[in-house]
Amino acid sequence: MMLPTVIVPGYFAPATEYQAFEQLLTQWSIPTVTVPLTKWDWVPTLGGRSIRPIIEKIDRTVQDVRQRFNTAEVNLVGHSAGGWISRIYLGAQCYDIHPEPAGSVQCWQAHQWVHRLITLGTPHTSQERWTRKNLDFVNTSYPGAFEPTVRYVCVAGKSVYGEKKLGQWLAYSSYELTCGRGDCWGDGITPVESAHLAGAENITLEGVRHAPKSAGLWYGSPSVVEQWIDYLRD
Repeated sequence: MMLPTVIVPGYFAPATEYQAFEQLLTQWSIPTVTVPLTKWDWVPTLGGRSIRPIIEKIDRTVQDVRQRFNTAEVNLVGHSAGGWISRIYLGAQCYDIHPEPAGSVQCWQAHQWVHRLITLGTPHTSQERWTRKNLDFVNTSYPGAFEPTVRYVCVAGKSVYGEKKLGQWLAYSSYELTCGRGDCWGDGITPVESAHLAGAENITLEGVRHAPKSAGLWYGSPSVVEQWIDYLRD
């Protein structure tokens, strides 16, 4: 049996948006569970605050999946912010950059039970003031493909070139906030250069948009999944 996969949703996205994606992987013989997040679960993280509540839900899901499938390891698939949040989850350094309740767990060291991390359209960099504190922690504590026992695969979409004109202004603004310049290629939200990590297996897929609700193809569309699913099989 393939290792089970846990899907980590993107920022402020509920698990329901990934239902078709989860079912697709399951149909292709990869047991898959999405972290059961709702939009309300994300509210405490607004304004660049701690994402510990999200990591705790990831951890509960991973431990449940390990027990349910009687396996030591799982694969993680993190979409958008779910990718860099997963990088914090893997690490051994305490996530202590925010005030936290006394006695709360801040060190998960999940590298010991994660075999592979696949990130889909994840912005691994940011110039935006609300997200920089968290992302600076990630990239300072765990630069690049940091954990030697974890295989990192970073998938970028190349579908929209950022320009200051109708239909491309949102992409331009998002890219500029993410990597510092807007005139580049990306998936409409995350520029290609920010979706890749040093030391990871970096893939760029033509014509792929950012989110499940995007017009056209996204990372979880059947024809797109076919292009990266082998990383969950080997």
